[in-house]
Amino acid sequence: MSVDHTGRQLRPDAAPSWLKRLVDNVGDVPGAYRRRVPADVLAAFTAANAAATVTGRKRDAAVLVLFSGPAESSSGELPDDADLLVTVRSADLRNHAGQAAFPGGAIDPEDDGPVAAALREANEETGLDADRLTLLATLEPMFIPPSGFHVLPVLAYSPEPGPVGVVDPGETAIVARVPVRAFVNPENRLMVHRRQNSSRFAGPAFLLNQMLVWGFTGQVISALLDVAGWAKPWNTSNVRELDEAMALVRQVSSYGESQQ
Repeated sequence: MSVDHTGRQLRPDAAPSWLKRLVDNVGDVPGAYRRRVPADVLAAFTAANAAATVTGRKRDAAVLVLFSGPAESSSGELPDDADLLVTVRSADLRNHAGQAAFPGGAIDPEDDGPVAAALREANEETGLDADRLTLLATLEPMFIPPSGFHVLPVLAYSPEPGPVGVVDPGETAIVARVPVRAFVNPENRLMVHRRQNSSRFAGPAFLLNQMLVWGFTGQVISALLDVAGWAKPWNTSNVRELDEAMALVRQVSSYGESQQ
């Protein structure tokens, strides 16, 4: 058991049985993330990270990766009603408009570390009551070159996080507790082309009700599924341009029919 900068305990031992494999192997998530990124793009990430550090342009941020669901699973397998908290940014924002993301953001000087920042941002964006959560672990920070953010994901669990919703429509368009099985469902998975500086590559994405989850968030969720042992074989040759994939969002009316 360890303690974060806020004084709240990180309690990996408190994970429900269906999250135990993920929590026990949380150190493998960055490797699973990087396996989906071509070597030349990873090299560009590393160079951009070093340059941002030297110039002082790198900004620290944190996001909350909140799983909810029953405290017990008879088989230890993923429960049908487990979910993951996801937001969609307002279409009116200057940066990352309409993009699905974990709740979170930049670490402010007043924040007592990245965990406190993730909890504060989650409350501001979704109304989430942080006292209902158990903090399980933190992941290795990941650098996102387009924004210059060095993002630390905070893994948390709650059997029932209470009401969540859009707090400020100018910042957030959608707040959803998305069934984890919707991410697992191969019918909802695809690859989306994205550009990183001069390099162009396709990364894992999820086409869900009201949202396309791609970019950093899509990469992290894909890595979480792999490490947790929940991922199923899916068609990685289904590659779409970002605009094309976004145009499909309105055509999807559910999280998919076969989610078992």
